Amino acid sequence: MIESHELKNRDRYLKKLIGFQDTEPVKVITGIRRCGKSSLLKLMIRHLWETGIGQEQIVEMNFESHDFRSMTSDEVYHYVKEKAIPGKRMYLFFDELQRIDAWEDAVNSFRVDLDCDIYITGSNAYLLSSEYSTYLSGRCVEIKMLPLSFREFLDFHNFEVRETSSALGGTHRQVFDKNGERYDLREMFDAYMRFGGMPGIADIGLDQEKALSLLEGIYSTVVVRDILEREKRRGQRQITDSALLRKIVLFLADNIGSSVSVSSIGNTLMNEGLLEDGKRKGTPSTHTVQAYIAALLESYFFYEIKRFDIKGKEYLRTLGKYYIVDIGLRNFLLGFRNRDSGHAIENVVYFELLRRGYDVAIGKIDNQEVDFIATTADDKLYIQVTESMQSEDVRKRELAPLQKIRDNYEKIVLSLEPGLDASYDGIKSLNLVDWLLDG
Repeated sequence: MIESHELKNRDRYLKKLIGFQDTEPVKVITGIRRCGKSSLLKLMIRHLWETGIGQEQIVEMNFESHDFRSMTSDEVYHYVKEKAIPGKRMYLFFDELQRIDAWEDAVNSFRVDLDCDIYITGSNAYLLSSEYSTYLSGRCVEIKMLPLSFREFLDFHNFEVRETSSALGGTHRQVFDKNGERYDLREMFDAYMRFGGMPGIADIGLDQEKALSLLEGIYSTVVVRDILEREKRRGQRQITDSALLRKIVLFLADNIGSSVSVSSIGNTLMNEGLLEDGKRKGTPSTHTVQAYIAALLESYFFYEIKRFDIKGKEYLRTLGKYYIVDIGLRNFLLGFRNRDSGHAIENVVYFELLRRGYDVAIGKIDNQEVDFIATTADDKLYIQVTESMQSEDVRKRELAPLQKIRDNYEKIVLSLEPGLDASYDGIKSLNLVDWLLDG
């Protein structure tokens, strides 16, 4: 077990788990590998200890461990049943449970036979897919975990943000390390854009070679365990070619924030001679590409975002966009480059909005686009993301779609160089880095 002092807080997620403690639903924590799900379980266990729950009431099983990974669901059931203490509530923690066939039978039996509170993690959306959701429908709550936000990144790497007085009388933020060394906030943001938010990087430090090696391990594990192995377990042989899978990953990583269609990916790969046009004449390669993309979405490697027609108030079936779960993984795949940094910061904003609990879509108004419409049950934001608002042309381009929207919800432009004006016709111009920290 990781000692408690090694655990870094992930308060946003821990508070959600604590909020559901001792309620009937099974708590299911999902997200890409190595984004912190196992540590979150350990944080929850620490919380239980601190609130008086005895060690003997807690059962932990990690199915990546050699001790448990060859178990059947019956063996899992008997292992837990033997540890159950009559008359006491048990707290059951199952890490990477999707590796066990028919795991849902064991979970349902626990719910029926024991007084227990159940916590599960999984690195594949297949865990909650339609085949299984019938077992757990209405009886589980999903907590979606993401790699570190910018604020968490600073915390994990032992940096502290402080407000300091500026010469002009206002305040500005600076970053200090544990030795009191001072860093520029923008410099730290650039480090986040380079290394990304995988928690494991905090253990090795901001060392490019070590970081790339760690990211390569994450990529390989996602591809091998969560995509290729999962296909075997499902008895399907659709996704068998790791080289083709990598080509599709590279294409999507290269085109984050751009409108792409499955057929355009297929065409690009066929032009490069990487995809057969089907064994029988007329069999489209689109199905193959679609299956590979679905697997990447299920493993939380990429996220798809749909378009919403603001005037027509409906989702459109036209091209969506894809964003990669971690910008560090993208740098591992494509190398470090500046030429599409605009799409990279868009990627960061998209995931920050998800962290803050928003549903996110691309907005369409007439023939123009709003980068993000972010909605919750009682709030809505319209957001444009751009590197700089300094030039007149860029300002006109970014503000134009927002100016067409006639409702009273908040409209924001986020940029790294907002310029001097705090707003234009009621549209806020905010510094992206400050916005990330203020969340």
